Amino acid sequence: MYHSQFRAFHAVALYGGFSKAAEKLGLTQPALSDQVKKLEARFDILLFHRHKRVVRITELGEQLLEITKQKFELEKQAVDLLSAHQVLDKGHLNIAADAPLHVISLIARFNKEYAGVNVSLHVGNTEEILLGLLNFSYDIGIVADLEEDEKFHSVTLHNDPLVAFVSKSHPWAKRKSITLKELSAAEMVMRESGSRTRNIIEDEFKKAGLSMNVSMEIQGREAVREAVAEDIGVGIVSKAEFGHDSRLVSLSLTDCTATMTESLVCLKEKLSIRSIEAFLTCNNIPLNT
Repeated sequence: MYHSQFRAFHAVALYGGFSKAAEKLGLTQPALSDQVKKLEARFDILLFHRHKRVVRITELGEQLLEITKQKFELEKQAVDLLSAHQVLDKGHLNIAADAPLHVISLIARFNKEYAGVNVSLHVGNTEEILLGLLNFSYDIGIVADLEEDEKFHSVTLHNDPLVAFVSKSHPWAKRKSITLKELSAAEMVMRESGSRTRNIIEDEFKKAGLSMNVSMEIQGREAVREAVAEDIGVGIVSKAEFGHDSRLVSLSLTDCTATMTESLVCLKEKLSIRSIEAFLTCNNIPLNT
């Protein structure tokens, strides 16, 4: 009875405005706006604050959005189920990863086989990605050091040691390795709270009875890399994530035994979705663990 009105509300909330939502749904803006107004009028409530061209969702709207996310995700699952025996030549797959390098090759392999499926990639920390999987914002996640959770299907992709890295102008640039004790005396550039890399290195320092001298806390690996290149401090990443950057030098941590495990993860209840199943299968990632 209210399907079109809920879909109109959901699109406006999801895309942050009436114009973009109307474009995505293939409707005129007045028609879309009318659907939302009818829903608000029917229940005598307000779902969006409107001021000139600015649209901001209300607290009640946020609560409704959590329900419509589930509603339309279930609708998507139903469509995928009915399409399971058809050729996968269209659709959309939302992927989130803690670093692009862990997932780009997987996406490339998938695109070669299923060119009609549009893939979007979000980069964030583990905490954000797991939350996005749980609220149906993402279909697949690539995260570090996932703790066991019965809601998730997870497969380990690889396991790597941590390395420190400095700019080429840093006094340590000609060295091959350092100790945690030496690192504790240096200024460090650290990821934000919620970053698994930060959690691991903090645990290592705590076990060694050492303190950390954090000169800058910064969001995202690329931002950390740029700060270290400017000689603001020493950074830490997994060996696989260091990659190649002519401005930087990596140093092994001789007394750090911690490693970073990268895992592919999705909700168990979504494993039957055709696009997710196809992504895992074409990348030789098992559907059963």
